[in-house]
Amino acid sequence: MPKRDFNQTAFDTVRIATGEVAKPIESVKAASGRKGGLKGGAARSKALPATKRSEIAKKAASARWKGR
Repeated sequence: MPKRDFNQTAFDTVRIATGEVAKPIESVKAASGRKGGLKGGAARSKALPATKRSEIAKKAASARWKGR
């Protein structure tokens, strides 16, 4: 898919907001995947003990700042 220009995106947003064009319908698979992704991180953090969450956060921070 080619990259869209900012003006093209803004134009399409206005057309959808004014009802000139219907919003594209997302597939059932995409909707279910998004639903699972939204609640997955929260469920995982609830299930992990604080020490393990801390280890994961430290590892993520070191990867984020690696090379700076």
